[in-house]
Amino acid sequence: MRELIYRFVFGGLIVSFFAVLGDVLRPKSFAGLFGAAPSVALATLSLAIVAHGKQYAALEARSMIVGAGAFFIYACLCAWLMKKRRIHAVFATILSTGIWFAVAIGVWILILR
Repeated sequence: MRELIYRFVFGGLIVSFFAVLGDVLRPKSFAGLFGAAPSVALATLSLAIVAHGKQYAALEARSMIVGAGAFFIYACLCAWLMKKRRIHAVFATILSTGIWFAVAIGVWILILR
């Protein structure tokens, strides 16, 4: 229970910091970049170091990097489907989700496991 409270408070502080940073930066399109993912990742890694040690946090960080790379491929595929193939955003995201998981799981199986 105590760990959940720490996660809530520490995560909230980091999310708030990144939200303010995103609000201050120009152009405003950067605000979304700093809204959630980096702040939650930093909070998670910080708590992982405290609770489980540096080795465990390093494994978590590698997994986050693989997930981010898979997401990048997913986002590029979504953009290509919507722009070049003129597929509606809902269908492009649904079609691309399988690719995201396939890349993430494939890299995990081939490299991280």
